Amino acid sequence: MKKGLIPILVIVGIIVVLALMLIPSYNGFVEGEENVDAAYAQVDNQLQRRLDLIPNLVKTVEAFAKQERDVIASVTEARAKLAGANSPQDQAEANDELSGALSRLLVVVENYPDLKSDANFRQLMDELAGTENRLVVARQDYNTEVALFNKKVKRFPGAMLAGIFGFDEKEYFKADAAAQDAPVVDFGGDGE
Repeated sequence: MKKGLIPILVIVGIIVVLALMLIPSYNGFVEGEENVDAAYAQVDNQLQRRLDLIPNLVKTVEAFAKQERDVIASVTEARAKLAGANSPQDQAEANDELSGALSRLLVVVENYPDLKSDANFRQLMDELAGTENRLVVARQDYNTEVALFNKKVKRFPGAMLAGIFGFDEKEYFKADAAAQDAPVVDFGGDGE
């Protein structure tokens, strides 16, 4: 009976050793995935803050610039796209569209000096600028967590374990290719 017990103990020992090796790896994947999700929630949080500020900004500008309906409409449409985006890629594309629309809105604002001096407008612009900065940081944090997680998924033995446990690479929050082009600033060239 003792001879039959030795192979069983060896098998149990191997199973215990494998379990002790797999549990920390699995928990590492779970922790990494949670970190990515938490970082994405912060991106989402800042995007929501941005979405909440924009209607107030648009209403303030509308009060001064009634004839600039096309620009205001493009901001509103881009905001709606961002609000409806579900994946990081969709959000990145909608975010780029909204950034372009906001840039055009700011050009309109330049034509209305009374608007620039309005206290409500200045406060909204300060809040929007702060939100934009927080959004940049949140996207950087998210991409950092994605990089850490994806390294775990790609490296050996993580690649095998990730496949077994169903952990896939995460998607980065990427900027639009057009974002690489520097904006052109033209002050009219008339010396004023």
